[in-house]
Amino acid sequence: MTANPTAARRPHLRAVGAAAAAAALAAGLVSATAATEAAAAERVDNPYEGADVYVNPEWSAKAAAEPGGEAIADQPTGVWLDRISAIEGNDSPTTGSMGLRDHLDEAVEQADGGELVFQVVIYNLPGRDCAALASNGELGPDELDRYENEYIDPIAEIISDPAYSDLRIVTTIEIDSLPNLVTNVGGRDTATPECDEMLANGNYVDGVGYALAQLGAIDNVYNYVDAGHHGWIGWEDNFSASAELFYEAANANGATPDDVHGFISNTANYSALEEEYFSIKDTVNGEPIRENSSWIDWNNYVDELSFAQAFREELVRQGFDPGVGMLIDTSRNGWGGPDRPTGPGPETSADEYVDEGRIDRRIHLGNWCNQAGAGLGERPTTAPEPGIDAYVWMKPPGESDGSSEEIPNDEGKGFDRMCDPAYEGNARNQNNMSGALPDAPVSGHWFSAQFQELLENAHPPL
Repeated sequence: MTANPTAARRPHLRAVGAAAAAAALAAGLVSATAATEAAAAERVDNPYEGADVYVNPEWSAKAAAEPGGEAIADQPTGVWLDRISAIEGNDSPTTGSMGLRDHLDEAVEQADGGELVFQVVIYNLPGRDCAALASNGELGPDELDRYENEYIDPIAEIISDPAYSDLRIVTTIEIDSLPNLVTNVGGRDTATPECDEMLANGNYVDGVGYALAQLGAIDNVYNYVDAGHHGWIGWEDNFSASAELFYEAANANGATPDDVHGFISNTANYSALEEEYFSIKDTVNGEPIRENSSWIDWNNYVDELSFAQAFREELVRQGFDPGVGMLIDTSRNGWGGPDRPTGPGPETSADEYVDEGRIDRRIHLGNWCNQAGAGLGERPTTAPEPGIDAYVWMKPPGESDGSSEEIPNDEGKGFDRMCDPAYEGNARNQNNMSGALPDAPVSGHWFSAQFQELLENAHPPL
């Protein structure tokens, strides 16, 4: 794999060779000071470079049990810690029987003395996902203390065990949180009372800051903060405001920007990596498509790659280190199959030009739940483009976004109408149909029909 040509980052220390250093100390070959120094090495610029990535055996087994699933069962995916009990393992359909320590022990085995990245999703903020009921969490909006003491602190304690110091631990910090404080608050049509509450009480900002500070203090952890996606914050009134808010969170509750190694876009979403057949600069009949296409609707970006690269520059402008890297979740944004366009749309109108030429086949960019017609995207890849540390499958393919009808559960997850195929929408998707698949289980539970469709529509094809 090629190296990322991003400018060199400032040095960070990462604990490596801890076992060898400890053995040398025990044998009396070196002093305690020398052993400590020997166990520390410069943090790498891109944790994915020169490393394998952890394959979750529980997800792999589910994938392999599906017809055709063996083709991707060896792919690395994120481990989601979506409840306090998931840290120890709770035998739930969402997180399975393995707790964090179980996964880390397995990761050490998979590393077998080499470099290995372990991807974990930190996902349990107070008042989690204030704009979508399907991914609500167990903690109330004011339970920051529980988040810090019962969730983040135990995770940090386990990860900091010297037994795991040779792993490169990539943390995805709290998806669906900070961008909501920009797009779904105040006088906007998209505002919700829940997001207004989280903006007012500051617990998203303080929670993210605490997670960054505690996990960033561990030498072999690489924090990547959720950055939404182009169809969420690509507009001018969201773009800089989001980067500014992220910088605020990176300076909150003990954190500093040095605790942020990078950002991740499109986590658990469907935005196309690259729109091949139109660009933001195109015109139809002399009129810019940006202003005249209802799909683009004045957005400055039409796909995730262009957005991620531009947003990285904006984050640097706001004060983050010039070497921050980006991850893009490509687990479900391939949009292959028979409906994938093979060329530009007709130049009869901006709408027809874009709609018939776009790779992203959703009804609306705001649709996010179990999207019909989606396919697996680019396989996990290291340093595919400038500024991009990796394409990742942070959302494990086959795990539901939310139930298509109300299903009682003990995971704190509600029923969101955006997961109902019959739902006619709201202000956040401009009152379009939801585009969701029917018969979906609770978020995080295995959804065989979706998995089969992702395989069928994979692009690149399997």
